[in-house]
Formats: sequence, C-alpha cells, structure tokens
Amino acid sequence: MKYTEKISNKLNELLEKNYDAEKGYINSAENVDNTRLKIFFKNRASERSQFAKELRTEILSYGQIPEDAGSFQGTMHRNWMSLKSLFSGNDEEAILEEALRGEKASLEEYAEILKYEDFAPSTQKMLEMQHQKIQAAINSLMVEEELA
Repeated sequence: MKYTEKISNKLNELLEKNYDAEKGYINSAENVDNTRLKIFFKNRASERSQFAKELRTEILSYGQIPEDAGSFQGTMHRNWMSLKSLFSGNDEEAILEEALRGEKASLEEYAEILKYEDFAPSTQKMLEMQHQKIQAAINSLMVEEELA
C-alpha cells in the first residue's frame, strides 16, 4: 500500500479536528458548573487527545509530518462558544448543543474519510474505532441534553 499525499492530508485534517475538539471540550468543562458535565467534558477532551496521539503516530509511521495545532475554524468555533456562554450565562444546554453539533460534524468527517480504501489495515481499524467512540459520545451528549 502506498501512503499518498492525499491520505496524509486527510489524516492531518482529522488530527487538526481532534486538536480542536480537545480544546473545545476543555473550554466547555471550564464553562459549566455541573460536576457531572465537567467530568464528562474532561473525559471527552482526554479521549480526543488520545485520538490525536494515535493519528500523529500513524502519520509519523509513514514518514510524514503531522500538524502541530488545530485549525483556524476550530479557534473561531471555540471563540464563538466562549462568547455564547458569556451571553447565555454559561447555559449548560447551549454548551451541550454546541458540543453535540461539533461531534456530529466530526462523525461526518470520519465517515467521509472512511470511504477511502487506500488505508493500511491498521489505519482503517484506528479510524473505525475513533468513529465508534465519537458516535458513543454523541449518544452520551444526547442523554446529557435530555437531563439538562
């Protein structure tokens, strides 16, 4: 299997998105008072950090250079979430909705990249596992939203 620039770019895009998600979850944890939600967001941040490490390792294993930071779009989204939480008085439901929106976007991005069949089996398995964990996070967020 040839590790193409196209695959490298796709994995780096996911890497940036995971950096963004990690920072977004940290931001969310800082903007809620509910202890259960703080723990939930911190756990999701840790999970996304792990995803990023796995992606970096995979990219490096193919001799490519992984991205070092999140995207401009992710920074803008976090700034919007901060501003929104400021004006909504750290409304936990609004923060949950934004987290859910972000996770659904991540799920779609993983589904899109999984359509490629050029991945090594180890890369494919890693992406599928991360995709499943994002789906589980969405399910949990939906439960949390119902409880809020």
